[in-house]
Amino acid sequence: MQTKKCQVLVIGAGPGGYVAAIRAGQLGLSTIIV
Repeated sequence: MQTKKCQVLVIGAGPGGYVAAIRAGQLGLSTIIV
């Protein structure tokens, strides 16, 4: 198992989670979506 660090962790890739992850990435935040 690996440890990963990020500024934003989005759980869920539904309509809201998908948009939140894209926007966080556009703002330059380190983002992981699960």
